[in-house]
Amino acid sequence: MSSYNDLEIYQMAFEFAKKVHFASLKLPIYELYEQGSQIRRSSKSIKDQIAEGYGRRRYKADFIKFLIYALSSCDETTSQLKMLIETYPDLPDFKGLLPEYENLGKKINNFIQYVESNWRT
Repeated sequence: MSSYNDLEIYQMAFEFAKKVHFASLKLPIYELYEQGSQIRRSSKSIKDQIAEGYGRRRYKADFIKFLIYALSSCDETTSQLKMLIETYPDLPDFKGLLPEYENLGKKINNFIQYVESNWRT
């Protein structure tokens, strides 16, 4: 790996953040800056934490810390999606994103375990 761009979890997080961004713009105006803003920020935070952690990969503990932040942001995004699915069932984009984020969370968790066991500084 020569860049965070090579990480599958980063690629997934980037693509999903774009989907969340465009799906959130379909929310009613009064939610665009409330729930919409929150889910856009949490979804974009995942990719950013992965990138920042990768930049600190020389320090294993820092790398793991930022991957945990990414996982936490993924959990937050999943929670936000669940709320949006319940409150706006007519917007199907969010339903399709939920399993994608649940899968991403599993992959981030697996990568954390890999780094903990195999990463050399």
